Amino acid sequence: MRFVQVMVPTGKREAVLDALDDEGVDYAVSDETSGRDYTAVVTFSLPTAAVEPILDRLRGVGLESDAYTVVIQAETVVSKRFEDLEARYESDEEDNNRIAREELVARAKDMSPTVRPYMLMTAVSAVVATAGLLLDSPAVVVGSMVIAPLIGPAMAASVGTVVDDDELALRGVKLQVLGGVLAIAAAAVFAFAVRVTNVVPLTAEEVFAIGEVRERLAPDVLSLVIALGAGAAGAVSLASGVSSALVGVMIAAALVPPTAVVGIGIAWGAPGNVIGSAVLVLVNLLAINLVALVVLWRMGYRPKLWFREEEARSTTLKRIAVLAVVLLLLTGMLGAFTYSSYRTATFEEDATAAIEAELPPEATLIDLEVAYQGFPLQTPQTVVVTVGYPPSSSPPESVATAIRDRMSTLRPDPIGPFGERDLRVEIRYVGVDRAAE
Repeated sequence: MRFVQVMVPTGKREAVLDALDDEGVDYAVSDETSGRDYTAVVTFSLPTAAVEPILDRLRGVGLESDAYTVVIQAETVVSKRFEDLEARYESDEEDNNRIAREELVARAKDMSPTVRPYMLMTAVSAVVATAGLLLDSPAVVVGSMVIAPLIGPAMAASVGTVVDDDELALRGVKLQVLGGVLAIAAAAVFAFAVRVTNVVPLTAEEVFAIGEVRERLAPDVLSLVIALGAGAAGAVSLASGVSSALVGVMIAAALVPPTAVVGIGIAWGAPGNVIGSAVLVLVNLLAINLVALVVLWRMGYRPKLWFREEEARSTTLKRIAVLAVVLLLLTGMLGAFTYSSYRTATFEEDATAAIEAELPPEATLIDLEVAYQGFPLQTPQTVVVTVGYPPSSSPPESVATAIRDRMSTLRPDPIGPFGERDLRVEIRYVGVDRAAE
């Protein structure tokens, strides 16, 4: 429920009070003596779902669209007429928990931070995420999500679009672009610093082998679900007036870690290895904005002025179409990454079985390492096979040719302009004393 206070312009007092009487609203009136163009201050309580339609009706009888209006949350209202009003709007409204348009815009503006604190918190969250990834610490990565101020700009852009507030929408878009660029830059600078100071004495291959980093190098289509859910949850939490803090963490989960991975790739001089993470950042950002736009429009939010509704509808549909087309194209790349993961897993499984079939009974396969190359579909470039044999016998070098032939046969055809056609197979022999085991 909401407590509403409005200032009534001179000559509109009776019309405003009659409209409230017709709606069955209890109100209190006090004279306005500040000397401005207002004659009274009217205060009344409304169910949440009734705020927007009743304010629209008051504007229809003479209340100015930019008249001084205050809407705050009320804890308790004791009134028989209020109960009747609540029952009527709960039965009439499809979603009785939806806040008023004015309240939605105010919340979106409050969630859209000023530039300096936003830049600071974004940079800090990116640095913390980078540290967590390099430490292979999920807890630190989660901590970076908590402090990331990313929900505000995304919701501001969507709200500004559906209510035809170009200034709010443009601000949201600018902050999102600024945040993305700043996060990558902060992550890259921090990662480069820990690399050159030898705090993290790892090669690029070793860094990309870290679990928290590796799982974000080749994201699959399931990663899109996080962003879609985050966008929908953000819009619903904003429109229902509930806390968006936890939803903000969910949105940060979709954006901060892959952004930090991109920075790590730049710092280690291997930007080509983090293209998948960069695509994931773009996909998640577009998905959050797209779903938020659709949800807010479907919930019935429209511009304050009715003759601007068609223009807002056209703008919203155009932006939804553009976001959907770009998202579809980028999602195709995620699908390619998913298929690539399937191909690599199948190759390694088949390669293991083929090698074991070629080895003599006394020899064992100790390890199989595969280095891949190609974008977006990865193709095996180098295969390192480690074979164990009894120290009392000679290494089974006779199987080397057979193993190389089997690897070449199992290798999937390279796809894409960056695929290498030559496969290098290296076989290492290690004496293994089974009795000592």
